Amino acid sequence: MMKLSRQFTVFGSAIFCVVVFSLYLMLDHLQLDHTKSPNGGDRLQNGQLSILQDKIDRLERLLAENNEIIANIRDSVINLKESVKDGRGGPDSGNMSQGPYPDLLVSPPLVLPIDSQDCQFAARQFSKPADGVQLLDVYDLLTFDNPDGGVWKQGFDITYQENEWDSEPLQVYLVPHSHNDPGWLKTFDDYYRDQTQHILNNMVVKLNEDSRRKMIWSEISYFAKWWDNIDNQKRDAVKSLVERGQLEITTGGWVMPDEANSHYFALIDQLLEGHQWLEKNLGVKPQTGWAVDPFGHSPTQAYLLKQAGLANMLIQRVHYSIKKHFASQKTLEFFWRQNWDPASSTDMLCHMMPFYSYDVPHTCGPDPKVCCQFDFKRLPGGRVSCPWRIPPQPITDVNVQQRVQMLLDQYRKKSKLFRTKVLMVPLGDDFRYTEALEWDQQFQNYQKLFDYMNSHPELHVKAQFGTISDYFGALRKSAMDPGHASLSLPVVSGDFFTYADRDDHYWSGYFTSRPFYKRLDRILESHLRGAEILFSLALANIQRAGKPNGFPSVESYRLLTEARRNLGLFQHHDAIAGTGKELVVIDYGTRSVVIYNPTEQDRMSVVTVYVNTPHVRVDTSHSHPIPAQVSAVWDDATTASTELSFVVQVPALGLGVYHLSKAEEGGAETAQYLFLRQGGELSLSVKHFTVNNPQDDTTPVSIHNPHLQVWSSATTGLMERLKLKEDGSEHRIKVEFAWYGTTSSRDKSGAYLFLPDGEAKMYSPAQSPVIRVTKGSVFSEITTTFDHVTHTLRLYNVQGVDGQAVEICNSVDIRGEFNREIAMRLTSDLDSKDRFFTDLNGFQIQPRRTMAKLPLQANFYPMTSMAYLQDSGTRMTLLSAQSLGSASLKSGQLEVIMDRRLNQDDNRGLGQGVLDNKVTSNSFRLLLEKRAKTDNEKPSPLSYPSMLSHVSSLYLNHPLIPMAVSTEAGSLSLTRFSPLASSLPCDIHMVNLRTIQSKVRDEAALILHRKGFDCALSNRNTGLLCATTQGKIRTEKLFSNLRLGSIAAVSLTLMHQTEGGSSQEEISLKPMEISTFRVQLT
Repeated sequence: MMKLSRQFTVFGSAIFCVVVFSLYLMLDHLQLDHTKSPNGGDRLQNGQLSILQDKIDRLERLLAENNEIIANIRDSVINLKESVKDGRGGPDSGNMSQGPYPDLLVSPPLVLPIDSQDCQFAARQFSKPADGVQLLDVYDLLTFDNPDGGVWKQGFDITYQENEWDSEPLQVYLVPHSHNDPGWLKTFDDYYRDQTQHILNNMVVKLNEDSRRKMIWSEISYFAKWWDNIDNQKRDAVKSLVERGQLEITTGGWVMPDEANSHYFALIDQLLEGHQWLEKNLGVKPQTGWAVDPFGHSPTQAYLLKQAGLANMLIQRVHYSIKKHFASQKTLEFFWRQNWDPASSTDMLCHMMPFYSYDVPHTCGPDPKVCCQFDFKRLPGGRVSCPWRIPPQPITDVNVQQRVQMLLDQYRKKSKLFRTKVLMVPLGDDFRYTEALEWDQQFQNYQKLFDYMNSHPELHVKAQFGTISDYFGALRKSAMDPGHASLSLPVVSGDFFTYADRDDHYWSGYFTSRPFYKRLDRILESHLRGAEILFSLALANIQRAGKPNGFPSVESYRLLTEARRNLGLFQHHDAIAGTGKELVVIDYGTRSVVIYNPTEQDRMSVVTVYVNTPHVRVDTSHSHPIPAQVSAVWDDATTASTELSFVVQVPALGLGVYHLSKAEEGGAETAQYLFLRQGGELSLSVKHFTVNNPQDDTTPVSIHNPHLQVWSSATTGLMERLKLKEDGSEHRIKVEFAWYGTTSSRDKSGAYLFLPDGEAKMYSPAQSPVIRVTKGSVFSEITTTFDHVTHTLRLYNVQGVDGQAVEICNSVDIRGEFNREIAMRLTSDLDSKDRFFTDLNGFQIQPRRTMAKLPLQANFYPMTSMAYLQDSGTRMTLLSAQSLGSASLKSGQLEVIMDRRLNQDDNRGLGQGVLDNKVTSNSFRLLLEKRAKTDNEKPSPLSYPSMLSHVSSLYLNHPLIPMAVSTEAGSLSLTRFSPLASSLPCDIHMVNLRTIQSKVRDEAALILHRKGFDCALSNRNTGLLCATTQGKIRTEKLFSNLRLGSIAAVSLTLMHQTEGGSSQEEISLKPMEISTFRVQLT
């Protein structure tokens, strides 16, 4: 469903709101129990409930006004620190509350303390295994021509000798499947009502009719909905089918996720949700991944399935030239190994389907005209027919011999593309097996064909229905090296982007389509993760305090589960494939702000809130004033209200408290403004601020902070140069905007395809833009208002991570355009040649090479969270808060497509263009970093971000969350809360702390990721309070007031116990490793 239902967004947000409200209620109970006398308790509790009711009413109004994102959080966990008072000497006894006064963190070191051994991983040279295939090399090798291959249009003619199977017969596994998109042309609920429930109901009946029948199912979102609506008798029948091996659950995720745009947090979350459901309801542990429909495939998904304990996987949508090459080399079955894996620990057995599609005409063999005759749903008289105009025939005693010969010929030809005599043939398509008739048509006719094959030994074939794991089991047996314990299959490393299904039809459009939802998805991920972690901490603290009745944990957990599942649906390959600033409003009734830090690093960052007066001061919870800046909030280019920005220091995963008060003097500084517009008068309507409006000044405008200085054009306001103050180096980095049109040929760009009409044309506005320069004590920025883009460059005047990058925000509005796509292009003086780097799923970096032999659209790749260029001495990184398509079409150049408006369908089934554009805010950070010079640097499939880049990306995607607290709640004592004993090691990210409600007790899944990082880039002035520790964390030093009552290393989704390097006393992670630990917090 490229057109994503807005219901998911609002519903998911509302659920989040209720969950954090529950946390608030629980903490109020603790507060009252710990601090109030019995007699006064009832009155205070009634007062608290009254306040809560007011807050609920206000939240509902904000949601109705489409302010859902921050409104969902504003009343969350402002008193979480109260739940830990029993276990601490005082509110500020945490180990990081040091310095001149307790609200400040300790001063950071000038250079990040990185263990030298932690630098060796990224510094090592890549060594390709002897039997290895590196996809970068394959791209170099191929000509990407597209000759007519005969009946297999994109392949070649396949021949065989009749006697090839005399010594070892061909084993055929026919795998019935039905691909159910959780929302595409219809909504999830409509698909379920009209099709999916009937498929599953018929499955129970029809598989039970004959024990030889098999079926696989993937999408747990649908399966769970159906399970909730069937009786125990039918549930028992399903369990029996699973136990007998007739029904296999493949992959087991909540959806079949997109692999280009989805962040690894969301990929893990939807997989965990599906696997936890299966464990609880069916006792099933999936063995094999099945991904027939994602538009290109990422090695990140292979790694996550491996970590979850799966043994095999299947992929389908791969560039037709790559498929042809792999088929010719007989490498369609391979071990998929991560680029960064020096051994074989990440190897995942993978089957690549060889032909155009996963439908029946393109799966039995190379000739779709023949294969279509064996899709018995297309028998004459039905609603579906064969486009080749030769219909299937019912199998009878009269025609069975001739039909077997036809089908066996296709099976034999297909098997010639593989190394073993074991063949897998899918039998299905989208939403197949809806009607009982189709079950009978397919299974009865194929059983007659198989009975004939199996009763004629001279055919040397054994054919049967099978699950995909049946097939992989036979493959492993057949491919085993004689005398060895390993399989004789090649090793492949790299990714399968960008996908093309025919001609120059590259699916690089969907990397950007509907960017509003891509941005919203990332925001919801951050909020869900924050709610998960706070819920787990709150639950542990309430149990530790002995007040289990003070928290509606069951109801809150149910709502949290719904939020997880809605985010999971968002990751479906038809959903994510298609906002303004979040500001909390501070009025006279709300004077305190609680700041939540969702990252595992003690953090100094800037927070911004709306205020209705410029006369305001900010104090810490201990009444110490802190620097603050009052700025204008521009309703349009020249009229404004006010906002307040101030620098906060908040402990890792903790809460900081700040008080706002009215101050006629000695309060926040006001920003100063300079307006420029070439050849045009400006009418300014601004109170309280100093505003200059020089006429026709062509001197470049400049802003700076302790780390950087930016120069922008006085004509356009766009950046032209950037200076690093650390070494005084200056670089040309020019920001521009550009338009892409669509081709004039019959096939045009649409939701999936990018088919441009040539190179981009530079954006030239019809009238001179308004340029606004803001200078202040907390931040400075340059904003340019064009017709289609409002572009802002901002520098934060802080030491450390936030001060090291240029923040770029583009508010894009192309709702009035016709068949146009707008790009932001950065042109630098870096000598990057034809190489650049994009991330895969926010997890790893994939080197790219721009190739002249490919069309322009083929050189665009998915950028989930970052892309960079580099030469021998410098790296330029663009960090992104949303998934977009990116390219480097010339040396030193990096561009991203920011939005697309397309007036026609691209003939890939959606049936519509992309015309539901919204005003969309794209957020980025630009980093310029010095590299230790390396002579004769050879191209390598390995690359890693710097530590600064990792943390800056983390901060961009997980901003601090401010929550306003009413003065009516003044009876609540607000103090900072530090749940972690200290920052985690710099290279370790807490992916999640996710409560798992098991049968015996409440446990949590602690998911950690040790990031690979490049030490050849500067680690000075990061402002971080962390070190690296060779991937080791002492468990007793993890939390400040809680302890780990138990900890067990498990597979990624908790399906299996694992043997690892960790123990009860110490967690140990290898570089790049993502691991899950089942923990009990006490």
